[in-house]
Amino acid sequence: MPRITAVTVEDVRFPTSSTRDGSDAMNKDGDYSAAYVVLHTDGTDTNGEPLAGYGLTFTIGRGNDIVAAAARQQASLLVGRDVATSAADMGEVYRDVTSDSQLRWLGPEKGVVHLSLSAVMNAMWDLAARFEGKPLWQLLADMTPEELVDIADLRYLSDALTRDEALNILRAREASKQHRIAELDRRGYPVYTTSAGWLGYSDDKLRRLCQEAVDAGYGHVKLKVGENLDDDLRRCAIAREVIGPDRKLMIDANQVWDVGQAIEWVKALSQFDPLWIEEPTSPDDIAGHAAVRRAVAPIGVASGEHCHNRVMFKQFFQAEALDFCQLDTGRLASLNEIVAVLLLAAKFGVPVCPHAGGVGLCEMVQHVSIFDYVAVSGDLTNRVTEFVDHLHEHFTDPCIVSDRGVGTGYVSPRRPGYSTRMRDASIRRYRYPDGHYWSRAELVAARRSGS
Repeated sequence: MPRITAVTVEDVRFPTSSTRDGSDAMNKDGDYSAAYVVLHTDGTDTNGEPLAGYGLTFTIGRGNDIVAAAARQQASLLVGRDVATSAADMGEVYRDVTSDSQLRWLGPEKGVVHLSLSAVMNAMWDLAARFEGKPLWQLLADMTPEELVDIADLRYLSDALTRDEALNILRAREASKQHRIAELDRRGYPVYTTSAGWLGYSDDKLRRLCQEAVDAGYGHVKLKVGENLDDDLRRCAIAREVIGPDRKLMIDANQVWDVGQAIEWVKALSQFDPLWIEEPTSPDDIAGHAAVRRAVAPIGVASGEHCHNRVMFKQFFQAEALDFCQLDTGRLASLNEIVAVLLLAAKFGVPVCPHAGGVGLCEMVQHVSIFDYVAVSGDLTNRVTEFVDHLHEHFTDPCIVSDRGVGTGYVSPRRPGYSTRMRDASIRRYRYPDGHYWSRAELVAARRSGS
C-alpha cells in the first residue's frame, strides 16, 4: 500500500495588483497568492500515474511565506502515513495533525496556523479522493451519515448541535441523494459573479463587465463598496441599470465600516435593492453583525470569509447575526471543519453561499456546495456560490461554469480529487521570490528599494 514519503510546500504569488483584480475598500492592491502543499507518495493513482495530494490556502501576497513555513511544520506530521488507512479514517488524520499542542498554542484555531492547516488538510483530502478515484464531492456524498459525523469536528458545538442532531440531518437526506445529483447534472450549481465589481475598475469597465455577466446568463452580480459613498451610489446605479430590476445585486464592504456607519451607508444604497450586504463590519464582531442585520432588513447580512473557525460560526448562528453563511475553504480547517459548519447552518436554517474570491477557491467551493446540496441541506433556496473568473488557467482541473438555460452554474467535477493541482509551469513562473516572473531584474530591484 502507498505511503506518504515527502512534502513540498511552495509560496506561489500572482501579480493581480497590476490590473486591480481583487481590489476592494480594505484590500486595494492584493497579489492573489497560495501556500501550496504537495503530499508525495510511493504509489500510483487509479490511472497508473504517480499518486500525490495537492492543497492550498489563499492569501493576498506579503506573509504568504509565513503561512508556507507553518504548513511545512504541520505537513511533516503526515510523512510515513499509509494512504489507504488514512483515506478510510480522515477524522483520525485530522485529529492527529491538530493534536500538536505546541503548534496549537500559536493559534489556537485561528490565524497563520489555521490557514496553514487548511492547506495541509486540503492536500490530504485531495490525496484521499485521488486514491479512491472520485471527485471530492462524490467521496463525501458516498459516505454514510455515521461516517460523515465521524469526520466532522464537532468539538465545542454540543450546545448548538449534538451528534444525534447531526445524524438526523444527514439521515433525512440519505434516500434522495441520487435525485439531487441528477438535478445538478441537469442545471449545475447556481453561481454569482464578482468579476464585474472590483472597486478599482473604471465605470466603463464596470458597465462592460456587467453586460457581459448578463449575456453569460448570470442572475446575480456583486459589487465592492465602502470607500466613497458618492462613488458607490454612481457605481450601483450603473450596475442596476445594466442588469435590470429582476437580477440580484449584492454589495460587499470587506469589513471597512463601524456598525453605525454600516447601517447608514447600507440604507443610502437600499434604493438599488441589494440582496445582501457582505462583511459590513469587523469579521469578529458578532454582536455588530446582529445589530446591522436588525437595522437594514429586509436587506440580508452575509459574512464568513474571515470567520476563524466553526465555533465562531456557531455563535453567529446563535446570535441570529447572519442571513447568508459565507464559509471559506482556505480559512477553515478543510472538510473536517467545513462539514461541521454545513451541519450547523442546516440546523439553524441559514443558507450557505461560500466565498470564492481568491486563487483556487472556486475550484474547491464547487465541491463543498455540491456536497451540501446533495447530502446536508437538500435545498437550493437562496443558495448561490461565488465565481470569480481569474487564474483558473493555472490548474490542471479548472472549475467550469455553464448556462444550461436555468441560469449559470458550476458543472459537477468528474475527475478525481479536490481540483487543487496547479500546473507545474505556473509554479515555476510564479513561485516567490525565485520564479521566472518574480526574479526579473526590475522586480528584484523594486523589492530591495521597498517600493
